[in-house]
Amino acid sequence: MKILMIAPEPFFESRGTPFSEFYRIKALTEMGHRVDLITYPIGEDIKIDNLRIYRSFRPPFIKKIKIGPSFAKIILDLFLFPKAFFKALFGKYDFIHTHEEGGYLGAFLRKFFGKKHLYDMHSSLPQQMTNFNFTKSRIIIGFVKILENFVLKNSDSIITICPALQEYVLSKYPKANSYLIENFLDEEYEADSERVEEIKNMFTGKKIALYAGTLEHYQGIDLLLEASKYLDESVGILVVGGRKDQIAGYKKNFEFDENKVKFIPQVHKKDVINFIKACDVLLSLRKKGTNTPLKIYSYLKSGKPIVATKILSHTQLLNEKISILVSPDPESISEGIKKALGEKGKKVAEEALKFARENFTKSKYLEKVKKAISIFEEL
Repeated sequence: MKILMIAPEPFFESRGTPFSEFYRIKALTEMGHRVDLITYPIGEDIKIDNLRIYRSFRPPFIKKIKIGPSFAKIILDLFLFPKAFFKALFGKYDFIHTHEEGGYLGAFLRKFFGKKHLYDMHSSLPQQMTNFNFTKSRIIIGFVKILENFVLKNSDSIITICPALQEYVLSKYPKANSYLIENFLDEEYEADSERVEEIKNMFTGKKIALYAGTLEHYQGIDLLLEASKYLDESVGILVVGGRKDQIAGYKKNFEFDENKVKFIPQVHKKDVINFIKACDVLLSLRKKGTNTPLKIYSYLKSGKPIVATKILSHTQLLNEKISILVSPDPESISEGIKKALGEKGKKVAEEALKFARENFTKSKYLEKVKKAISIFEEL
């Protein structure tokens, strides 16, 4: 099939939704389908067989896009949506595959022009408004809820990325063709032994606890910095990811021992495996949210113990058998890291690896994507 994908994201960047879009494209093209991607004029060009990338116009004053809703995204959408609209209207596509707010356009095209629409739901957009402190206006949030209902109602097929979202969709539209596809597909990069040793030498002779990901406020980096004060000198904490200005903000606003905690700006996705191999404990410390972090699936396959906060983002996938779950406070986090470095850590790491090998394989991912798009082969 020939598919038009609308992704209002900086593609490609090493962060959640672009990663998910990347793996959807990989799955679809490996099945032999062709994908035309309409996306922002920001991001790394990636070459994949059967993929063509079309970028919208970039205003000269927009250099980068932060995670979550923003006025910069609204401006970029004003250029992306018309380009995608005409491409969808006059191109010969079997269906339109939309992400995030691209679903608004996909639903509109389905409702008024009869185009077939697959909505890839990475989060609830009204929830994003409050999670990212974009607005507290009940009027705006209420309007976004109306738009979200319009999208769900005008989708031939829906993909959700976690159980909480799947339950949310089916609670509104029990008869929806909604498919849960967790973001567990990843590329098997080989670790570089020299690079692994280089990373280990950042904390010579110490055990290393790794946080890898964005540095948004909800990720719990503030809790981790406080937790470091409860750990002795035998443990080092490595925080990898985020922008340089975010790192500078943490260094300015929080007191911590820089011999015990080291920040590394965002690295290339191929380098992440080296950090995972070099470390002894893997951390995911979100303070709020319902979507399972993408990195959890890689962590489960790593053979390293995971310490995660006991919130829905994690508990809908993780349990005490395959991870060490802690309350989102500094003392609990430090105690969790200590447990992970002992016998408890070895046991949960072994069980996590077994769980991942049984449930999160490439063949299962491809099977789920195939099921989600099967309706378009029938139409």
